[in-house]
Amino acid sequence: MSVFTDVKSRAAELARAEKERYSGGEERPLGGYLAAMGAYVTVTGSLVLAARLTRRQVPAGLGIADVLLSAVATHKLSRVIAKDPVTSPLRAPFTRYQGQSGPAELKEEVRGTGARKTVGELLTCPFCIDMWVATGLVAGFVFLPRTTRLATQTLAVLAGADFLQFGYSLVEEKQQS
Repeated sequence: MSVFTDVKSRAAELARAEKERYSGGEERPLGGYLAAMGAYVTVTGSLVLAARLTRRQVPAGLGIADVLLSAVATHKLSRVIAKDPVTSPLRAPFTRYQGQSGPAELKEEVRGTGARKTVGELLTCPFCIDMWVATGLVAGFVFLPRTTRLATQTLAVLAGADFLQFGYSLVEEKQQS
C-alpha cells in the first residue's frame, strides 16, 4: 500500500469516527454538507472571477434601499423555493408531501440519505436557501443591476401583498367570531 493510500484511508477513518461522535447515530449527511459548502464556494468564486474577467465595477456596498429590498426579496424568494406548492416539483425528488403548513405553504419531510438528504434540507429550509438567494441577488447587482433592482422590487411587492392577505384573513376571522 502506498503512503498516499494509507494517509487517505486513515483520514477517511478519522472522518467516519468524527461523524459518529457528532451525530450520535442519527443520519447527519456531513459529507453532503461539505459538498454543499464546496459548491457554494465554487459558485461565489466563479462569480468573483467572472466579475474580474468582464471588468465589472463591483460596488463598495449597496444603498440602504437596495439592502432593505434585497432582504425582503430574499425572504420572499426563499419561501417560494422552500414552501410554495408551485415549486414542489423541484423539491419532490428530495421530499415527501406531508400536508399544508400554512396559507399557500406546504409541509414536506426530507427523504433519503447523503446528498439527497442534503439537497432536501437545503430546498425545504427557507433559512438555509437564504444564503444562496442573497448571493444570487447581490451578484445580480454586479452583473445586471437594473434587472436585479426590478426583481427585488417585484418580490418585495409580493411580500407586502402576502402581509395584506394575512391581515385581511385576520379581519375576516374577527368578524366571524
